[in-house]
Amino acid sequence: MPRKKAPEIKKTVDPNVVGLKAEVISQPITETLEQNYMPYAMSVIVSRAIPEIDGFKPSHRKLLYTMYKMNLLTGGRTKSANIVGQTMRLNPHGDAAIYETMVRLSKGYGALLTPFVDSKGNFGKVFSRDMSYAASRYTEAKLAPICAELFGDIDSDTVDFVDNYDGSMKEPALLPTRFPNVLVSANLGIAVGMASQICGFNLEEVCRTTIAYLEDPNHDLLSTLPAPDFPTGGEILYDRDEMAQIYRTGRGSVKVRARWRHLPKENIIEIYEIPYSTTVEAVIDKVAELVKAGKLREVADMRDETDLSGLKLAIDLKRGADPEQVMQKLFRLTPLCDSFACNFNILIAGNPRVMGVGEILDKWIAWRMECIRRRVFFDLQKKRAKLHLLQGLGKILLDIDRAIAIIRNTEREADVVPNLMAGFDLDEVQANFVAEIKLRNINREYILKRTAETDALEKDIADLEATLESKRRIRGIIIRELKEIIRKYPSPRRTGIVAAESVAQMPDEDLVPDYPVQLFLSREGYFKKITPQSLRMSGEQKYKDGDALSQSFGATNRGELLIFTDRQQVYKAKLCDFADTKASVLGVYLPTVLSMDADEHVLCMVDPGDYRGELLLVFENGKVARIPVSAYETKTNRRRLTGAYSDKSPLVAVLPLYEDSEVVLFASDGRALLFPPEAVSLKASRTTQGVAVMALKKKAVVTQAQFAPDTLIRNHARYRARSLPAAGALLREDDRGEEQMSLI
Repeated sequence: MPRKKAPEIKKTVDPNVVGLKAEVISQPITETLEQNYMPYAMSVIVSRAIPEIDGFKPSHRKLLYTMYKMNLLTGGRTKSANIVGQTMRLNPHGDAAIYETMVRLSKGYGALLTPFVDSKGNFGKVFSRDMSYAASRYTEAKLAPICAELFGDIDSDTVDFVDNYDGSMKEPALLPTRFPNVLVSANLGIAVGMASQICGFNLEEVCRTTIAYLEDPNHDLLSTLPAPDFPTGGEILYDRDEMAQIYRTGRGSVKVRARWRHLPKENIIEIYEIPYSTTVEAVIDKVAELVKAGKLREVADMRDETDLSGLKLAIDLKRGADPEQVMQKLFRLTPLCDSFACNFNILIAGNPRVMGVGEILDKWIAWRMECIRRRVFFDLQKKRAKLHLLQGLGKILLDIDRAIAIIRNTEREADVVPNLMAGFDLDEVQANFVAEIKLRNINREYILKRTAETDALEKDIADLEATLESKRRIRGIIIRELKEIIRKYPSPRRTGIVAAESVAQMPDEDLVPDYPVQLFLSREGYFKKITPQSLRMSGEQKYKDGDALSQSFGATNRGELLIFTDRQQVYKAKLCDFADTKASVLGVYLPTVLSMDADEHVLCMVDPGDYRGELLLVFENGKVARIPVSAYETKTNRRRLTGAYSDKSPLVAVLPLYEDSEVVLFASDGRALLFPPEAVSLKASRTTQGVAVMALKKKAVVTQAQFAPDTLIRNHARYRARSLPAAGALLREDDRGEEQMSLI
């Protein structure tokens, strides 16, 4: 029998389901930013990434408060998984994010000088990216003893409490830290459009500095807080001026290098402390790269010997190698000497602000004074309430029997309180208190003992009221608490301080291999450095469509470049910073590599040599400036020079005058002018306008400048100027052509 055809199912399109109906909805970009982008950006800034004045981000605060409510400050450890599960009532971001937060705050991980989580088990190490932490079901944790200084006042109305994400419970908006934890705990946060990177400082030094600052607002912070302190140790290369700038502005960088020792018998260098900003794997990878490239010929082997005793990197040296010189190379070429970039961005009343150390202390002191004021007011209200009750109790002292009789003779329970109020002139609160006294306590001895507290309470209340009205007394409380913290939590400094000027520096020439290279610059700003061997083996030079060669000359790997741009700026670059490449690649894009300004373009590059020569700057208006190369020499490591040349007319070319050769200027109207560079007087200033060399006709400009031997011109006498300025002569047909275009 033939099979019946299955009934056809008609497909229906639901217009309410996304993806089944193509539709383009137009929306102004401003509306999109306001409705979608800005709420997300502000949420990340305010509620996730940027720490607040208590030194914590919301994820830290939620975790620690949960552990406090779990009685993990005074009790024993519990499974980390249990803590993570409990914290999810406050933090909806998932167990992985919560556990990562716990790891960072733990003692075992070692990311903080003053850890807040007393951990047990494998929590990884901050100095290693491969030593990962164990799962939360295998580790245990509780709060560290110093957390008592975070939660000691939390039940005294010192901070506000807010609803959690679903409104099911309350959580503190801030933690009432008794010390400036915002400076003690290192913090890193990346928000939308901004970031925060706060280095940690030593707890004892921060407390002593705060005490001194409270006593004297003009206190020199550097005298008691000399530099940051990192949990991984190392040595800070100390520069007082740079440190003062960081303390003043909240921005800057701190240079930290590793600590090491040499074992002569084994001919081994042991590195036992590394900068906070790097890892052992990054160091090993970089050393291996340098050894492979032939830049560390003194190193035979390197291995990680880190164990339970701590970090240790072992470097085997070849026979005859000088360990001091090897370490100098390692400091210069590897992350064993690294910089920590400071960006003290902190939320103050919901607004992110970059502040210096002094301003941070001002904000923390003001906030802490408000916390103490709220605590004092809370205690005052409690004592006032207690005094009020005792005053009512004192009224029945002289006639206890009458009070008992009133209670016994009252027929209804609801009338006991009103009858006591009428019998002894009590208010409702006092009458309720008297009515609730146990029968065994209705005796003269008990009542006398309770009412004897009245005088002490009155003194305490008067003292608390005086404290509320005195900023000096509140500051005194802060000072006493800070001194107690110094006594209870000794914290020796881990990172050493070495004067930067006392550190021996190996000359750059000894660190950089020297060999000949050929440099190529395209018109669009692509740069290539090619060795002669590679150039002989390579084929045709590769460029982008529409791009072509602009300059090419030989140099050495130890040389420098002066790169002129169309914004009156010169960028200095070391050739050793550029990798050797091949002709078959495009090269590096200089505006990106040199971090040029937007819409800034490369004009040409110059090899300054030893800065003893001269440069010829040619402008569109026909003027030429002769400037010594030494005008672009700097004593510092500045990579960008502003005001590099005159802005009166666009720059056409820069010619280094290393040989006696005449120069030819080409104009847009087809004229050419040949002149000796000596005819232009030498000027010391980089911004000189130069002297008029080529007399241009209306709307004509200088387009090119070349040395005479590099041009197609054979009859030099036809174009040579007898005196300056001169108009030059029209180019003949045999002196023209595409080949005439300058490489510059």
